[in-house]
Parts: sequence; structure tokens; C-alpha cells
Amino acid sequence: MVRSFPTCRVVRVLAVMVWLVTFGVSVDAQEDIIWLFDGKSLDAWTFYLQDPNAKLEDVWTIRDGVLVCRGRPVGYLRTKEEFSDYELRLEWRWPKGSSGGNSGVLVHCTTPNALGVWPKSIEVQLASGNAGDFWVIGTEISIPDVEKRRMGRRHLNLTDGSEKPIGQWNEMVVICRGDTIKVYVNGDLVNECSKASQTKGAIALQSEGAEIQFRNIRLKKL
Repeated sequence: MVRSFPTCRVVRVLAVMVWLVTFGVSVDAQEDIIWLFDGKSLDAWTFYLQDPNAKLEDVWTIRDGVLVCRGRPVGYLRTKEEFSDYELRLEWRWPKGSSGGNSGVLVHCTTPNALGVWPKSIEVQLASGNAGDFWVIGTEISIPDVEKRRMGRRHLNLTDGSEKPIGQWNEMVVICRGDTIKVYVNGDLVNECSKASQTKGAIALQSEGAEIQFRNIRLKKL
């Protein structure tokens, strides 16, 4: 007996895919992966820069399938769509021969200019040597051993040595589920929090003073 696929489910799946394409994201139907950056375009993103006269291409360019951020002017690249309950994967590196620098992945972004140029969000730190720290930007979170690990807005990560040397690619996995966030760097659990005051929003990549490169930015809904 051949079992038919319910028509209503087909319609729902097609509707979701059309909606995602409208916002410029690419969908891998076999694995249910949403490609936010696949090395070809920035159609899924918008931007905000401290210098109102600066253009996106002044800061963000695509080179051989890699997203390159110059780091100046300060600001961020932000998804056009908001997300909740997802697993975000991306790779980043600091250019070979550099001394690293500062950047970050912002999750649950909402209100612009909550702190200077930065939107209300929770930052997952990418600063060389400190990848995986949390920084709250107009938000609140709870972490274990808070007395030892919270320094103002900064919430220290759990490990040292999870990052690869300058010039090599690192992988970060950020799992946002309900009011919890877990962060992995190169397979190591480097931080986790609960009771996040914000559980939905856009995803952003910071331009914060130094060149940084990204690739394979994709999201899976949970």
C-alpha cells in the first residue's frame, strides 16, 4: 500500500520555504538547514554602522566564498528576520599574521542603540582569547558560579585553550532554546546560561575594530 503525503502538510512546507526565500535565506530541504550565508550573497542581511555615510560594502565584502569584515566603521550586520529556538553554526578566523581582535555574535537582537551603536541583545564573544564569554546588552541572564564569573556586563566562559591559533578556522555552535543558551567552540562547551530576559530576535555579527572572516553561517530550527 502506498501511503500518500497529506496535502495540507505539503502546503505548509511550501509556504514556509517561500517565506524564507522572501527574506533572502537559502533552505536545504534535506537537512532542514537555513543558510544565512553560503558564500554567495548577503541577501538575508541588513546592516547598521556608526558612520551614517558608510555603505555596507565599505565594511562587509565576499571574497572567495568568505565573508570579510574590515572592522571599521564600528557597527553590525544583522539578519532581516528574527529567530527563536535554534542551533546556529558558523566558522570564523582572524587573518594570518594579525594579532586577532574583537568581534562577537549577537543573538536575540531587538531595539537599536540600546548601548551606543549596539542593539538590545546577548553577545557571544569572539574576541581572540575570550571566545564564548557572554556580554549582556540591555538584557539579563543567569549563569552558574555567578559570584566568580560575572564582571559587570561580562560573564566569563568556562574554558581556556578552546580556540585555534590565529589564521586557522574555528567553529562556534550557539544553541538557543527557550530562555537558555549554550555555546560550543571547536567542540568544547564554553558557556551556558538560563533565564535570558530575551528569547527571540535577529542575529548579528559585529564590526569592532579589526578584520575578521566568517563562512558557513547556517541555522537549524529546534
